[in-house]
Order: sequence, then C-alpha cells, then structure tokens
Amino acid sequence: MAEIIGITERAIEKQLAKLKEKEIIDRVGPDKGGHWKINLQQT
Repeated sequence: MAEIIGITERAIEKQLAKLKEKEIIDRVGPDKGGHWKINLQQT
C-alpha cells in the first residue's frame, strides 16, 4: 500500500492508528482470517 500511494510504511501505520482511534475502522475477528470494518455512521 505504501509503495502504491508513495509514502512510507510508517506513515501508513500512523494513518491507520488515527482511523482506529477515531473508531472509523474496527478489526473484526482474529489476526489471521479476520477483516477490517469501515464505520460510515456519523455520530
């Protein structure tokens, strides 16, 4: 993903952390076999 976007892997990690903190994305299931859920509802 970082290579496609043209930023560092660390920058991707920081952005994902922000999305998790704001509860925009949530992890569903285990690390292996789970998936990410995008929360589009506004609070």
